Amino acid sequence: MAISRAQLLKELLPGLNALFGLEYKKYGEEHKEIFERETSERSFEEETKLSGFSAAPVKNEGSALAYDNAQEAWTARYVHETIAMGFSLTEEAIEDNLYDSLSSRYTKALARAMAYTKQVKAAAILNQGFTGGPTYGDGQTLFSTAHPLVSGGTNSNRPTVAADLNETSLEAAVIQIAGWTDERSLLIAAKPRKLVVPPSLQFVAERLLKTELRVSTADNDINALKSMGSIPEGYTVNHYLTDTNAWFLLTDVPNGLKHFVRTPMQTGMDADFDTGNSRYKARERYSFGVSDPLGAFGSPGS
Repeated sequence: MAISRAQLLKELLPGLNALFGLEYKKYGEEHKEIFERETSERSFEEETKLSGFSAAPVKNEGSALAYDNAQEAWTARYVHETIAMGFSLTEEAIEDNLYDSLSSRYTKALARAMAYTKQVKAAAILNQGFTGGPTYGDGQTLFSTAHPLVSGGTNSNRPTVAADLNETSLEAAVIQIAGWTDERSLLIAAKPRKLVVPPSLQFVAERLLKTELRVSTADNDINALKSMGSIPEGYTVNHYLTDTNAWFLLTDVPNGLKHFVRTPMQTGMDADFDTGNSRYKARERYSFGVSDPLGAFGSPGS
């Protein structure tokens, strides 16, 4: 449906001092703090996790050499979505000089809507990462206490008992991450690198990671998280996280949370021959997802 003069009546009347409501600031591209970006030339992308070998056994004198088998563990798939939106102005609205005053404003509003959609879709990977959310290549939600291994064991990238963000829970997460193994139960020396929090936890994160001494204690102890550089990239605030208590750690495990770009943002306009209306559109195609869930640790809060 085209935007007509009836919807923009005030713009046609003398004495209008200002138009407002479309010039709000917006948060930046916060998904770039969380997701690794790659380009794609196909309708979907797949990434397969491989299993290496188990720990080498002792070879007794005179006995045969032991052989081990490698195999595929599971596959992650990214299916790209097309995100598109547009608007049009009637021929009459353009004739009555509404084109110059409104086209630039509404094209900015269109860009803002597209950007907002991308941030919501990106944050949804974390927002829906707990019980009841979508499952990924290993059949588990992103944050699970039972990510299965080829060896028969499991990895856990969430606390057994959900915990709010504090010194104890953050230190426990660092320790838990250090105990992760590969598919054959060999330690992988994983470490956290960045804390991701909603706006409600930004002050907690600031105190936990930047104060020299321990937080909320009269003891004259150093802040071990800071002095040891346990979370080297500090923290980032994501304004699109929906749970005010949930918090997340991104790790140095490769191929974790990914953003595939199939088609970057494209914009265009044309005139409809039959109506004379001018039409504007914006379009992009992308996907957000997870290959290796060990790329992140999360707690929904208590």
